Amino acid sequence: MSQKIVVIVHAAPYGSERCLSALRVATALRGHEARPEVKVFLMSDATVVGLPHQHDGAGSGLQAMVEHLVAEGVTLKLCRTCALARGLADLTLIAGVEIGTLPELADWTLAADKVITF
Repeated sequence: MSQKIVVIVHAAPYGSERCLSALRVATALRGHEARPEVKVFLMSDATVVGLPHQHDGAGSGLQAMVEHLVAEGVTLKLCRTCALARGLADLTLIAGVEIGTLPELADWTLAADKVITF
């Protein structure tokens, strides 16, 4: 049975490298030979990373990272309350990214072997 790891991200996708680091860690975990089950929950300003077609000028490729994680079977969800507060809930999201709820995050957390926050 594989490990279950939850990554919770609060950091905005631009302005610091915390969101980028979270996605890099999730990618490394999922690519590890142990193949853990990885779930990512984006909260606060991190919810913005779920929107497609963003270009930061430096070519950070956050959308490509998100798409790669989804293709690898990683579940990515945006906090519904956070998305609503930022006007994101009705916008098109990157394919495979969904709106989630705090009760879902609670379930993920209780079932997880490890929880990592950024």
